[in-house]
Amino acid sequence: MIQRALKWLPAWVHDRIAHRPGLLKILDNISWLFFDKILRMGVGLLVGVWLARYLGPEQFGLLSFALAFVGLFGAVATLGLQGIMVRDIVRKPEEAIVTLGTGFLLRLVGGLAAFCLMLVVISYLRPDDTLAKTIVAIFGFLQIIKASEVVKYWFESQVQSKFIVWVENSVFLVIAGVKVGMVLLNAPLMAFVWAAFAEALLVAVGLFIIYSKQTKALSNWHFNISRAKSLLLDSWPLIFSGLVLMVQARIDQVMLGQMIGDIEVGYYSTALRITETAAFSSTILSQSFLPKIFEAKNHTEKFYHERLISYYRLHFLFALAIGVPIFLFGQNIINILFGIEYAPAGILLALMSTRLFFAHMGAARGAFMLNENMLRFSLFTMACGTITNIYFNYILIPLHQGVGAVIATIFSFTVTIFIVDTFNKKARFNLKLMFKAIITPQKIFKGI
Repeated sequence: MIQRALKWLPAWVHDRIAHRPGLLKILDNISWLFFDKILRMGVGLLVGVWLARYLGPEQFGLLSFALAFVGLFGAVATLGLQGIMVRDIVRKPEEAIVTLGTGFLLRLVGGLAAFCLMLVVISYLRPDDTLAKTIVAIFGFLQIIKASEVVKYWFESQVQSKFIVWVENSVFLVIAGVKVGMVLLNAPLMAFVWAAFAEALLVAVGLFIIYSKQTKALSNWHFNISRAKSLLLDSWPLIFSGLVLMVQARIDQVMLGQMIGDIEVGYYSTALRITETAAFSSTILSQSFLPKIFEAKNHTEKFYHERLISYYRLHFLFALAIGVPIFLFGQNIINILFGIEYAPAGILLALMSTRLFFAHMGAARGAFMLNENMLRFSLFTMACGTITNIYFNYILIPLHQGVGAVIATIFSFTVTIFIVDTFNKKARFNLKLMFKAIITPQKIFKGI
């Protein structure tokens, strides 16, 4: 895709990148991921807005509560394997088959454990809410099906995300059409829950098919107990840090639902959905640049640090470009898309625009922590942020409802990404690299 676009670029840009195959591969991968996210943002936002209007704040709030609740257990299901498996496949490609086979079985076990755990907890939190428990059970079972995501790890390690885009968007467009049809037919809430289930199942099947066609290696996957021990030994801090991170990211919706009600969750989730959709570039940059960050570690220290700084620059610039317009026009965005019924979400969206900065810088910082094997320290920083989040949610939600939850989240991300790092020598040095990137955005291509 990027090769065809080169001829349309200004000469000074063309000359700087045309003869750099590594950079071109990254840019091609980014272009496919941008296509994926832009398509999802366009179609997904259109269908999501229509669905939110159709269901209303209360039913949409319940659906969002269930998704947030299931998300709390995502780290148990994934076992923190994504970054570890991508790193190991890049470093030891000859062992990819064993890594994928072992990781797949581990993901199945993790998904089953998460499913059982969430059923127990939701029964305790909402013992008389049969509908909430049913929705959580259906979404929870998807954690088992999503073991297929190990295929995505392989494509990410090869910087070939276009295959993931093909599969996920084909299914996404079909299911989006089905959802539109269900709205027109006045389908009940549960019909949309089952549509989400069908989407995840079809994606899983599609991923296996495309991987099998590209590699012919699926039948050679096998489990290795020593490889499993090695993966879990490296990933266990990520399991806990992922769990802590998901609590930090989702506990606001769960606490709003329990302390205020599903309607407030509906307002909050509407703003959060737009914000998280807008944060697509942090995921794109991470997926495209992680292999290059891992590779740079094998070169000189200066080269490694320059590449990290460039990585941070990109994250900062994207956060700025996306976040400022949302901050300025948050209320208008809500009014135009969702209507007056969701007007209270306007101030929430404007405030949530600051999350884009933390999302981008946090994702960039995560690459450093993984590459430097500082996973235990990363877990500690996330735990500090999560405790901060829960505390301020408990204090601020009764006073300010959704606004209080947003403020609590901002406090917690500040603690996680910046404040605690000042107390660790290596993390403090990385913090300097991050600030250097922020004040030198003009050197965007240096070190890539």
